[in-house]
Amino acid sequence: MINLRNKIAVIGGGLAGCEAAWQVARSGFGVDLWEMRPLKNTPAHQTGDLAELVCSNSFKSVDPGNAHGGLKGLLLEGGSLLIKAAQKAQVPAGSALAVDKSLFSKFVEEGLESVQVNRINQEVTDLDPLLDRYDHLIVASGPLTSDFLAEHIANRLGESGLYFYDAIAPVVFLDSVDPSLVYRASRWDKGEADYLNCPFSQDQYLAWIEALLKAEKVGFKDFEQAKHFEGCLPIEVLAERGPETLAHGPLKPVGLLDPRSQKQAYAVLQLRQENRAGTLYNLVGCQTRMTWPEQKRVFRMVPGLEQAEFARLGSMHRNTFINSPKYLGPGLVLKSQSQMRFAGQITGAEGYTEAVATGFWAAFCLVAELRAQPIPVAPKNSLIGGLIGYLLGAATSNFQPMNANWGLVQSGPKPKKMGKAEFRVALSKQGAEAWGDLLRSHNWPS
Repeated sequence: MINLRNKIAVIGGGLAGCEAAWQVARSGFGVDLWEMRPLKNTPAHQTGDLAELVCSNSFKSVDPGNAHGGLKGLLLEGGSLLIKAAQKAQVPAGSALAVDKSLFSKFVEEGLESVQVNRINQEVTDLDPLLDRYDHLIVASGPLTSDFLAEHIANRLGESGLYFYDAIAPVVFLDSVDPSLVYRASRWDKGEADYLNCPFSQDQYLAWIEALLKAEKVGFKDFEQAKHFEGCLPIEVLAERGPETLAHGPLKPVGLLDPRSQKQAYAVLQLRQENRAGTLYNLVGCQTRMTWPEQKRVFRMVPGLEQAEFARLGSMHRNTFINSPKYLGPGLVLKSQSQMRFAGQITGAEGYTEAVATGFWAAFCLVAELRAQPIPVAPKNSLIGGLIGYLLGAATSNFQPMNANWGLVQSGPKPKKMGKAEFRVALSKQGAEAWGDLLRSHNWPS
């Protein structure tokens, strides 16, 4: 029997759903959190844990001059459970916030239990019965929304499809990496030397590119279109754009001098620590749709990975998102149904921290409504304001998912005497001040 306790429901126990549930519950309002796993899994999830990270284990930069770092700062000021959990589960990754995935989920679940979020393990296939039972819904079913729920949402919105494709990179066991061929370094020596680097000579690189292009790939079904998000393209798609594309992209050697020779390789494939024990490493930027046998063959051509053993091979999965600027209004409310809000990657907010940010914003606006406070307006000069502004104000004709970036932030021109990095730090500071004012005006705890 389903244990319904509350008047507010969150659909989806991913990053956005867990953040939204936490913020609403700690504000004094009961929340039922609906999550279909582990009763029904997805093509990419491996556990029934809440907030399971299915792609990279990295939340990207913590540098306040970086958009991802600045966004984390805003979320921490708002008391984000997810970013705090990531900090607690952190593993070495230079200037990036990478986590032990299992520990991260554990800390998120403990946080939700502490505010008595009621978890319901059941797939939601139709939102109408929940709209009858609850006063408010936050739909945060994520990029891997089940087929039935995706079809229901599409029908409700009058859309024919809500998806593009995403890819996952392989993970190898550290003890299968040849230590004589790789070296430790972070790009430009930022932070500790937390990355393992596999250096290519020109001949090795070109032979590897040729093998990558010729490798057998997993195809698409007849009724599917090959729609990729530009920020997470399979490595072979990038290679198809020219043999040097990867050497100037995810395999660029700039800033990665080999300490043994003090020379720069022709190309470098980086490995990033995947778990706190340091036994697993992710192949950075190597998301792929090659078949599994081909992945083993091609990636074992990388210097240092000749004997690599794989803890996880790469795969592709469907990502679901709605045309947010067409259907959502202030507070991420569905224009045609004010009882319902959307949050997370289903809104087109691409990236872990971005998903958390939309979960926070949906909850923040809902709590304001429940408290009869004015509808919050995210400062346009803040990274959250820029992201929400994009989701609500982008062109509807060809809406595509977007990461947080400084181009979304409203600002004046850069002073001529100020460098780009210095200017971005100044933007981050200004946005943080405006964001802090908004939080204080709503008596929001950190």
